[in-house]
Amino acid sequence: MDAVTAPGQTTARPKSTGAASDYTTFLKMLTTQMQNQDPLNPIESTDFAIQLATFSGVEQQVQTNQLLSGLAAQFSLLGMAQLSGWVGQEARTTADVWFDGRAIALTPDAAPAADNLVLNVTDASGRLVSRETVPLGSGSFTWLGADAAGNRLPEGRYRLSLESRLGDKVIRTDPVPAYAPILEARRDGDQITLMLRGGIAVPANSITALRIP
Repeated sequence: MDAVTAPGQTTARPKSTGAASDYTTFLKMLTTQMQNQDPLNPIESTDFAIQLATFSGVEQQVQTNQLLSGLAAQFSLLGMAQLSGWVGQEARTTADVWFDGRAIALTPDAAPAADNLVLNVTDASGRLVSRETVPLGSGSFTWLGADAAGNRLPEGRYRLSLESRLGDKVIRTDPVPAYAPILEARRDGDQITLMLRGGIAVPANSITALRIP
């Protein structure tokens, strides 16, 4: 039974979208073209066939593009699902560290010719707040977060660098890899960004190691 509408009202019809709408429009145009063609010079049937084939190819391309877009979105979600397993682990990176009173595990990489190592610590304003000797040949080092006088530094963001020295000569200065907990993984355009303690953001491809705390 047809729906009954009150005077002055019309029944809303769903609108066709995408390729289906274009296909309907094409058929209407084709029908109009056939109805208004010159009877003395009709359009060849092969021309109609070519037009239909052309539109069919375009329609298939549109559907293919939609399918590829859907697959790309699924792959993106899959990548995020895999990265969710990183949250809660500790990542090793050369980014700044956030000191909140807890010791920070470092993995300094000295120059092969060095005979002594010095750890430089600068605060967020770039001011040097500490210099301390790092044992040569140690694969790891625990930074306790103290200044030159041995007093604990205030909570905040710090940059660590390692001087590889030969006698009194600095032969190389490198950022120091440190471990920090991963609090969040987020997508920024085409890049995955990991948020570490203290709001420090690092790209996922800069992580050189993961470990369970």
